Amino acid sequence: MKRLIFPFIIFFLMSGRLWASQILIPMDESQKNHLKSYGIAYWILKNNDTEVEWLLNYRGGAFMFPQTQKFENELVIRGVSYQVISEGEAAQIRVEVSSPDVNMDVVKLQKPPRIAVYSPKTLQPWDDAVTLAMTYAEIPYDLVFDEEVMNSKLPEYDWLHLHHEDFTGQMGKFWNQSSQPWYQAQLREDKKNAAKFGFDKVSKLKLGVAKKIKEFVAGGGYMFAMCTATDTYDIALAAEGHDIVDAYYDGDGYDNAADSKLDFSNTFAFQNFNLIYHPQVIEFSNIEAYPNESRPVQEENDFFNLFQFSAKWDPIPTMLTQNHETTIHGFMGQTTSFKKQVLKPEVTVLGENRSLNEARYIHGTFLKGFFSFYAGHDPEDYRHFVNEEPTDLNLHPNSPGYRLILNNVLFPAAKKKKQKT
Repeated sequence: MKRLIFPFIIFFLMSGRLWASQILIPMDESQKNHLKSYGIAYWILKNNDTEVEWLLNYRGGAFMFPQTQKFENELVIRGVSYQVISEGEAAQIRVEVSSPDVNMDVVKLQKPPRIAVYSPKTLQPWDDAVTLAMTYAEIPYDLVFDEEVMNSKLPEYDWLHLHHEDFTGQMGKFWNQSSQPWYQAQLREDKKNAAKFGFDKVSKLKLGVAKKIKEFVAGGGYMFAMCTATDTYDIALAAEGHDIVDAYYDGDGYDNAADSKLDFSNTFAFQNFNLIYHPQVIEFSNIEAYPNESRPVQEENDFFNLFQFSAKWDPIPTMLTQNHETTIHGFMGQTTSFKKQVLKPEVTVLGENRSLNEARYIHGTFLKGFFSFYAGHDPEDYRHFVNEEPTDLNLHPNSPGYRLILNNVLFPAAKKKKQKT
């Protein structure tokens, strides 16, 4: 009897291997919901102790993982397109992407990043594309602000997004909104936090926060910023020890010679820029390629192009630019683009409008960590105004501009390969 059972068990186990399947989530034009696909990948990592393979440059950056009925049910619930393929077909895909003759590769996503969003606790009259994207994709995150940062809570997280913050302490230069309840509430919160941590000015508090964030990145953290959180972050670091804020915002005058005292060795991405001090000019420096009123393009012809990197030699920028489109419709913000002349040479430009000589999407490293700056406010709202309704991503499930945000969210989950160029 035992002789009959033992061969049956072997046959059963071998048959299980033969029948095993994989799920492929295509990320090309055939995908019904690109944005929720990222949420599926995150959910699998977080709740199921299962690796996800990210197939770089294969069908728009497809995801692949073992098939289970539980996974299929979740895909159906979230409206994500998928295919069930055999282990043999999956192996063939791996061979294809690993071939030295194609610009493809596979990266394993192993651990879901712990995500924090640096954002004020008071209600602001604008939305944030990153929190909209993560909420829509069902990716969880925590809100942190000055108190949590100054109390050294950032090491509890892997990935940090900087909401549309002004790190120079000038309240975004929204002088024309200064009588509004949201402005007054934010100013009270900032002053309260400054006093709590022993600073006599909001600008000094924001510098302290910026330096804590710098420590987070130096220790291996991932920082992603959009709009004014990009340039004002570097401006605050460069201006350490010098007053660059007009009396309109902090009660005393600024140092007229501050430009000559900027220390660009402190910054992440920008160098050799000049400041704009006027309190009623809603620009902080000449990092901005074009002040919004002077941009030589209109909505209908505003586009930028993603660079194509080698998946095998430059896996990090390749991950950050995965998309089903390589030409992205532009969008404005308080900081709409970066003048390429003020970029540090080691910064990688991921997306640019070459005809305007402006960068829209950049990436770099600082010690053990990484940062990405994405210019503009909302990829699906060309000119977003204060108090406008937030973008409904149910209307934009395949947004290529929003995909760039979610590439960054998943980036820390990847088992890193050394960049070779």
